[in-house]
Amino acid sequence: MASKAETPAVNGWIIIDKPLGLTSTQVVGRVRRILRPRKVGHGGTLDPLASGLLPIALGEATKTVSYVMDGRKSYRFTLRWGQATATDDAEGKVIEEDAHRPDEATIRAVLPGFTGEIEQIPPLYSAIKVGGQRAYDLARAQADFELKSRKVTVHAITLQAMPDRDHAVFEVHCGKGTYMRSLARDLGRATGTVAHIVELRRLTVGPFTEANAISLDSLESMGHSPAALEQVLPVETALDDIPALALSETEANRLRCGQAVSMVARANRDRISELSNGSIVFTTTGGKPVALARYEAGDIHPVRVLNL
Repeated sequence: MASKAETPAVNGWIIIDKPLGLTSTQVVGRVRRILRPRKVGHGGTLDPLASGLLPIALGEATKTVSYVMDGRKSYRFTLRWGQATATDDAEGKVIEEDAHRPDEATIRAVLPGFTGEIEQIPPLYSAIKVGGQRAYDLARAQADFELKSRKVTVHAITLQAMPDRDHAVFEVHCGKGTYMRSLARDLGRATGTVAHIVELRRLTVGPFTEANAISLDSLESMGHSPAALEQVLPVETALDDIPALALSETEANRLRCGQAVSMVARANRDRISELSNGSIVFTTTGGKPVALARYEAGDIHPVRVLNL
């Protein structure tokens, strides 16, 4: 058996279609046991009652996690009208009931108010820290506390279906930090009733879509094999929205050593014409990733060197 030192490094992204009933941490642990990366991280937590895309960063890809988490996401959720729960989803106990059910016209009329930059109060059962403690721990201890509203961005929210008078299905495209449970709760209030989420699925995360995903069962059936490793996407897949900059081998070596690369020469003007001061760029040489870098005052400064 090969020693850990002899095990080839696994670098890249594996996109798991997370099943219901597992935490994101549990999924990451199972992927770690299969693929044996030296480092691992993920691109955004999903609750046990949610399914869908869980991008998992392996090895050097962990240096790009923040760029995935900052990207757009999309979700599909089903809410249940007429019942509010302590957790704003089906896991919590019912704390309020209302006999009113909104009609389609009422629902569609309130949706523009949930589009664009909006104020949103996170669920009490969330991972946000309050005085150094997680909100969900305080909520479980029945502590008296409040969460402040935050600005989040909803690019689009659409009503997809109304399967019966108690339920409605929505699709949401949003920015970082948007809570679907809060959105469902607030949709209930806006339509004159109360509501909570009964089903939630994440459809996209940054550049990743369901077409990139593999089920956890399928990956586990492959074990640590060439077939499993073929499911790993290149590190740079996460950086599709970041400007790319090709470097010479000499320039690349300077970045790898933590040194800045000057771009002030006239010959470099075309290479940096699309960059503004402070821009993050993805640098390559010979088509191979080198580093994430920042363009400042005519120089390219390394931010995260990718050892690939």
